[in-house]
Amino acid sequence: MQRSVAATLLGVLAVSVGAQERPLPDTAAFLQEVRKHLATDDERQTGYMYLETRREQRLDADGRPESESVKVFESYPALPGEKRWNRLIARDGQPVPPQDLEQADRERQRHVEEYARRVAQDPAAERARREREREREHRERLESIDDVFRVFDVRMIGRQLLEGHSTIVFSLTPRPDASPRTREGNIMKSFSGRVWISESDYELVKLDVVAIDTASIGLGLLARIHKGTRASFERRKVNGEAWLPAVTSYSASARVGLIKVLRRSGTSEFSGYKKFNVDTFTLYDRKPEKP
Repeated sequence: MQRSVAATLLGVLAVSVGAQERPLPDTAAFLQEVRKHLATDDERQTGYMYLETRREQRLDADGRPESESVKVFESYPALPGEKRWNRLIARDGQPVPPQDLEQADRERQRHVEEYARRVAQDPAAERARREREREREHRERLESIDDVFRVFDVRMIGRQLLEGHSTIVFSLTPRPDASPRTREGNIMKSFSGRVWISESDYELVKLDVVAIDTASIGLGLLARIHKGTRASFERRKVNGEAWLPAVTSYSASARVGLIKVLRRSGTSEFSGYKKFNVDTFTLYDRKPEKP
């Protein structure tokens, strides 16, 4: 038994040492490939339904939990131009009553039928509108990606295995003289962090960030995220084909308006991904599965 354990440990150490001895990829060439693979979670999740479990804790001034809420949703792809449909199926460990689920389903069905009627009135105009919207979203996404590289000094610092995937680790340090062009870029200036990128796929696998300064949202009138706020984001390769969100977490203190201070921590876990397609211009009348 002892010999078996020792052999296993030596094997793990040999793999780790070998991984570190391999030369790291060229930074510029690697990041050029990474830029081609950056996409929002909304884009990645478009063709999937999944379960999302949200946990949120209210914290006291010392960071201790005062209360917790847990909600479980079935999340379905959005109708074009709209947000995803999140169907609440459980709250704080208790299933949503069947009559409430049926009411939510009826309301969703009415909304889908109204959407289909609106599209049917002028399909060409709706397609043109959606195309303009897609072009705007694509343009804004590219501008935000450009701001990542304007704001941060991105430095390769090593290689690390995450759930069996070889990743390249980068540090993200905001440049003092950065001049971002987007709202997101201005928020980035207040954060530093690390990012893990799949070495074979060039996909973002994990991101950890911390606020090193107070960040204002909404010109400082709506909210100010305080220094020390932390957030983490992880993706997992699903069915060997797509990197999709697995877990997000945060611990934050923020001032809302001029007086109220909110202290919160929370996680969202994503599971049970299934392919789910919606034809944009065909009325979709399949009822969601009951939990």
